[in-house]
Amino acid sequence: MRWARARDPVRRAGRVTVVACLGFFVCRYGLQQPAMAPYALFGVVALGVLSQIWGSPGRRARTLLAVLPVCWVLVTLGTLLSVSTWTAAAGMFVLGFAIPFAGVGGPRLVGLAAGMQLLYILPCFPPYDPGALPWRLAGVTLAVLLLAAAELWLWPDRTPVPYREKLGDAVEAVAGCLGAVAAMWAGDPAGRERLAALLPDATEASDALRPSRLPAIQRPASAGRRDRALSAAAGTARLILGRAVDLYFHDDAGALGKAAAAELIRVTAGCAQAAADCLRGRGELPDTNLIAAALADFRAARERTDPNGVDPDLLRLGSHALSVGEWTKNLVAELRIVAGEPVHRSDRYWYADQPAWRLWWHRLREHLTPRSVYFQGALRLAVALACARVLAGVLDLSHGFWVLLTIITLLRTSAAETRSALRPALVGTVLGSVAAAVVLIAGLDPLVYAVALPLVMLIGNAAGPLLGPAWGQGLFTVTIALVFAQLAPVDWRLAEARVLDVTVGAVIGVLIGLFAWPRGGAGELHRATSAFLSDGAAVVRETVRVLSRHGARDGALVRARHDERLAGASYALYQTERHGPAPLDWQATLIAGQHAVRGAEALLRVTPEGRLLPCATVLDAAAADVAGRFEAAAAAVLAERRQSPAGPAPELDWPTDLGRDLYHLADLRVWLDGLREDLARIVGRPGRTGPVPVNLA
Repeated sequence: MRWARARDPVRRAGRVTVVACLGFFVCRYGLQQPAMAPYALFGVVALGVLSQIWGSPGRRARTLLAVLPVCWVLVTLGTLLSVSTWTAAAGMFVLGFAIPFAGVGGPRLVGLAAGMQLLYILPCFPPYDPGALPWRLAGVTLAVLLLAAAELWLWPDRTPVPYREKLGDAVEAVAGCLGAVAAMWAGDPAGRERLAALLPDATEASDALRPSRLPAIQRPASAGRRDRALSAAAGTARLILGRAVDLYFHDDAGALGKAAAAELIRVTAGCAQAAADCLRGRGELPDTNLIAAALADFRAARERTDPNGVDPDLLRLGSHALSVGEWTKNLVAELRIVAGEPVHRSDRYWYADQPAWRLWWHRLREHLTPRSVYFQGALRLAVALACARVLAGVLDLSHGFWVLLTIITLLRTSAAETRSALRPALVGTVLGSVAAAVVLIAGLDPLVYAVALPLVMLIGNAAGPLLGPAWGQGLFTVTIALVFAQLAPVDWRLAEARVLDVTVGAVIGVLIGLFAWPRGGAGELHRATSAFLSDGAAVVRETVRVLSRHGARDGALVRARHDERLAGASYALYQTERHGPAPLDWQATLIAGQHAVRGAEALLRVTPEGRLLPCATVLDAAAADVAGRFEAAAAAVLAERRQSPAGPAPELDWPTDLGRDLYHLADLRVWLDGLREDLARIVGRPGRTGPVPVNLA
């Protein structure tokens, strides 16, 4: 028993088997209700096997109880629409689209989609028997209640490490790096060594937030403001860490305003540490006013020193400090949204005070486009299920719901993934059907079937995750035979029907997979990311134009924010698929676009417009260089080819006689240089020497 509890697949298999068999036996033999028994069993299969429910045992139990009314609706619709093939198929198309498309609200809804589909599929086949609806609903209710109780008391799963705790680790690591930077700038000779020692662990903590390092169901990707803010905070923490690495290599000798910059970074590090403590429940969340005051003090101290005649490179350290301070203020604001605290309303945090229903509606409307991977996936599944329902009805396939069940378990987001799942599904089904036929031909006593059911179901539920899908399919076929043998007299043709239905479902799934967006997340990821990078180029040009010439804004930031969300959704889907080595670091690519957007937002918020007109020509040249790099990267991503590393930045004659506007010029230059650095990380560059890793994505 201890061995079983230590292994999640075995533990879950045992829990599902006990609950499913208990519900089935109570309904079939205790209550003598054959119409109720399959719903008690398949209700557990739908929510305990096909569904993924995240959280602690208590949270999983509450989720099951919360979806119970939805289960009633789906079983009722399936029962009533089974009056004809065409009404059942129409309902299958509508629900086949609506249920998975609801996944735009977050991966936890995606985890429930397959199970919800099954609860409509099971009753939407003949016989049309509305009188049996109360027993069907009772069976599903019993399944949900037993499964919820089992989540709490029968070998409960371990509670996963919360995302906010992992984020707390990353923010604390960033705070330590910033503290080392402040000490380094304040003259502590050990500061640089401390920073070098801290950066590897900080990079690992940041990597732990990568979507590829997290189960899909644990990613903060829902439409709610808490998950939006958590995701934004993770991106901000990565940006700050990337800047900390840049500062390790920055030559601060003779830099102007180093003492004031060190004080700003010291306050910034303290705020980041307080934020990390709050994420772990060890303290109060700091207010953005503290770091805003530190930023104002730094700007005031900077204004007191005339930079005329100073080498422009000696002004960059202060601009680095300002960007770190601004991003840390954003980080604190995002964590305040997570905690439900008020923040200053801005375009970036438009969602902070919005009601939940509006955020969900906004997310649904945003993805109601053929360019959304959620829309594509929902439509291809709806078409496949509706076609399968029509075909099963027209051909009068026995136990036709197996055709649809095959599709929801076999159809993947790409044609390649579907083909890879096809062979083990068919091999397992054929072998399982042979075994089931042998059992049924033997004509054993029904008591033998009842005794064998728990054992076969336990092994089958555990074999899939541990030994592969072929084992799971084969033993599930035997399980189904044992179930139906206890509900009505059957013969070996039940196994034959199982093979035929699975084959039909597989053919439909493969054909739909070939003709409807066959590349899955990969194809849309290239397009969406290319659009996002192109937006980055437009953001660079617009920002420089506004700050240098007081030019009009043309909505580049708005478009970039929209395309950023579509690219993020495509990347999330891409992470659920199997791929060979990627031609580029997708995470680093998205970070480059995020840096363009967030840096532009900060500059446009605090930099006076039109003050840099005397150096507009040189700024245009710098902007053209950076925007050109973004456009080259966008073209390479869209063409799915590896981009060659770009050349060095152009040598430009920067002015030294703009007075205090030189500080604003330095801020803009640091942002542009940082974007070049981000793009270099995407395509590769000569490695730096030193103790600091450069993989920050």
